[in-house]
Amino acid sequence: MKNIILIGMPGCGKSTVGVILAKIIGYSFLDSDLLIQEKDGRLLSEIIAQEGLDGFNKIENKINASIDVSRSVIATGGSVIYGKEAMEHFKKIGIVVYIRLPYEEIANRLGDLTQRGVSIKEGQTLLDLYNERIPLYEKYADVIVDENGMAIPETALYIKEKCNEYDNKQR
Repeated sequence: MKNIILIGMPGCGKSTVGVILAKIIGYSFLDSDLLIQEKDGRLLSEIIAQEGLDGFNKIENKINASIDVSRSVIATGGSVIYGKEAMEHFKKIGIVVYIRLPYEEIANRLGDLTQRGVSIKEGQTLLDLYNERIPLYEKYADVIVDENGMAIPETALYIKEKCNEYDNKQR
């Protein structure tokens, strides 16, 4: 099977589910937000504060578009869908899985958005951001997983099953 790339809103569980999924299927795990921090030498919140959202999105797009791995689960940042080159690259190297959660659940899970390094415009609410991103997540997704009401291990197993089905259809 190809790489599995997890996309979705901050707080939907991409990193947590991704680690469990990688263990279940025997893949490596990569968190692209951590990779960005490592390559850039700054925290995501620092990059956003110093470069602005457009500057951050450019850095995020460039680093994500250069990821060269195989047999990996990649958890991306929630704003990855703003990077056309990154998303085209991910579509080539893997199966893109959108972990979908209702807005209310996302809002309950998230704390301070600036501490998390969430790419949000001045004056924009979390609901505005959610509504802006949903069509982009759906556009790029090969597989959509409704996580609401599922435990993390259950979500990981469900993603494995859906990716196997998708992979078999592509052959």
